[in-house]
Amino acid sequence: MTVEITPYTLYGFKGSGSAAVEAALEWAEQPYRMVRTASWARGSALNKLAAINPLKQIPTLVLPDGTVMSESAAILIHLGLLHPQAGLLPAQAAARARCLRALVYVAANCYSAVSVSDFPQRWTASTDDAAQQDVRHAARAQLHHHWSVFADLFAPHVEQAPDTAPFLTGLGAGAADQPGAVDLLAAVVSKWSGTRAYLKAQRPGFLALLQRIEQHPRVEPVFARHWP
Repeated sequence: MTVEITPYTLYGFKGSGSAAVEAALEWAEQPYRMVRTASWARGSALNKLAAINPLKQIPTLVLPDGTVMSESAAILIHLGLLHPQAGLLPAQAAARARCLRALVYVAANCYSAVSVSDFPQRWTASTDDAAQQDVRHAARAQLHHHWSVFADLFAPHVEQAPDTAPFLTGLGAGAADQPGAVDLLAAVVSKWSGTRAYLKAQRPGFLALLQRIEQHPRVEPVFARHWP
């Protein structure tokens, strides 16, 4: 008798943070149903998203048991712990602690700055276009600084050996080395707000590592759907 597995349901949109969760689900070989929606894409699906997540955030992931999760870093951590065989998080405690720090760093310092850069009108009481542009420029400057710090903290040797440096998740070298949760989130969030252009000038080795992540055979199909 065949047992039907209830898939995950992922709310997301092309070019959004849902790409990292899609890649993680596929890496863990977990079935999922995709619901395409976003706060800027009106429709019935957005109403369904608002009913389970009033902030209308994407990605929002509904687990097979009906539990609702939001926040990209939290989702990736949960999937990494629930499906250890996928290697989204390291098994070794110290390496895993480092990855948890890196995931929350991206969410708290980079993802949040992108939100300010994309929607400066939400972060100032001024309706003046010039004032809102000032907010955007300041947010981007802070975002880019945060990426420099990230590169120096979590990939300190990559500038000397960008083609052979281990992936960010730190699963080891050689055949065991593969992207994981940190790699997926960093590769996605660095796509936005001029970060890649900044890294090309300031941290070219780190940019090369991000490009290696998104070109990995198990990651590239997801990124090709989001950024063809």
